[in-house]
Amino acid sequence: MRKLSLYTILLALVALGSSGCKKGYFDLTDNPNLVKAPTLQGLLSTATHKSAINSYTVGTITSVHVQYLANPSAAASTDTYQIVDYTGTWDALFYAMADIFDMKQLARTRSSEYLGVANVLLSYNLTLAADLWGSVPYSKAFDPTILAPGYDSQQDIYNASLSLLDSAIIELSKTDATIKLATASDLIHKGARAAWLKTAYALKARMLNKVSKTAAYKPADVLTALGSAYTSNTDDAGMAAFQTRNNWAGVAISNAGNTLGGWLSEQLVDHLNGVTYGILDPRIAKITDKTVGGTYIGTVNGAGNRPPGNNTVKDECYIAISSPWTSETAPILLVTNAELKFIEAEAALATDPTRAYNAYLAGIRANMDKLQVAPADRDLYLASTTVAVGAANLTKALIFKEKYVATYLNPEAWNDARRFDYQYKDFTLPVNAALPTFIRRLEYPTSERSENGKNVPPQVPLSDRLWWDQ
Repeated sequence: MRKLSLYTILLALVALGSSGCKKGYFDLTDNPNLVKAPTLQGLLSTATHKSAINSYTVGTITSVHVQYLANPSAAASTDTYQIVDYTGTWDALFYAMADIFDMKQLARTRSSEYLGVANVLLSYNLTLAADLWGSVPYSKAFDPTILAPGYDSQQDIYNASLSLLDSAIIELSKTDATIKLATASDLIHKGARAAWLKTAYALKARMLNKVSKTAAYKPADVLTALGSAYTSNTDDAGMAAFQTRNNWAGVAISNAGNTLGGWLSEQLVDHLNGVTYGILDPRIAKITDKTVGGTYIGTVNGAGNRPPGNNTVKDECYIAISSPWTSETAPILLVTNAELKFIEAEAALATDPTRAYNAYLAGIRANMDKLQVAPADRDLYLASTTVAVGAANLTKALIFKEKYVATYLNPEAWNDARRFDYQYKDFTLPVNAALPTFIRRLEYPTSERSENGKNVPPQVPLSDRLWWDQ
């Protein structure tokens, strides 16, 4: 498993030059345009862009597992928990981390701001990988002299990711950096150090809350981190610098051109259209378009499109380019203010129901505002008896119900589903599921088994739980 950035490849060649050329995990011939001396600004642009694209790439996988999306073909491998080779996703994550590692090394003696951002993004990508596969290479992964690094344990990866965020907070709290973040190169926060500091705290709160099923969970620590994180939707971490358009919008356009991707699951559609909860959620009109029949209908995971089969007449719903979430210019969102409000609600629920309830309502409001729901429709929904239950009647299920909508297409939704044991109302196994229970992890890529097989953990069922999901 060697994922080397263009800069690190040169270091590896120097280290290996006198002993013969052993082909590594990353072949030099794959990258004809080597950058001999990358700049902090160039690495920042690469790191922020790749991190956001990785959020999309991982989201294409996790959105099927939480039934935001469904395949139009019956018994599709992605929907039915069959083993799928996600080599491309693995490569994308480790290539990004290699570039970020180089940025970190270059920034160590030059800029606390770049060093802080590098730690934030390295933590983010490492966490994405660990949440998909569990154990992954890290501590030796970016040593150019090691072409087949061992795997760190799941809990060690978690601790390393959390430590990176703590280090980022220290660096980003400094205000005397000689080299400031370049506005044009920072595709997420436009060079705003204070914004990155808030994002470091936001991701820390997310990580601390993810261990809610373990003895390590400390709700007070979650709430403390939130106190230094986002306060409004303008703080959201998102990237909107695309070569052509938002990647999700590309899916929508392809679907409209009969490529048939990005169909919305019946689970998500019924969650919003009144079937599951008896109330029409106005966000559905900001997520998708009505069918040709003027209704909202989803595709059943594992069953494929409804008869007569794969269709091109839009009689089921799919990702919409009309949505503020998936339009051509919409940002790919890494973490949002709305998500943090639901984290606050969950963390405060046991000790401060009033705070939890206020955060729950604020999370719904923030997400609706992000989706540009009309204020009158938003307030009508918030006032409904289904939603406005009062602090004494707020439950974890209600928090997760609303957070499920707020994290639409975000990889974090799969972590929530696993923490919640998939207990969303009417959530069922896909038709033709290959497992007797819900999926909990991915199988390691075939490329990794062929190139680093001695270190790859033994194959386990895809229902095997990660350490924080016990």
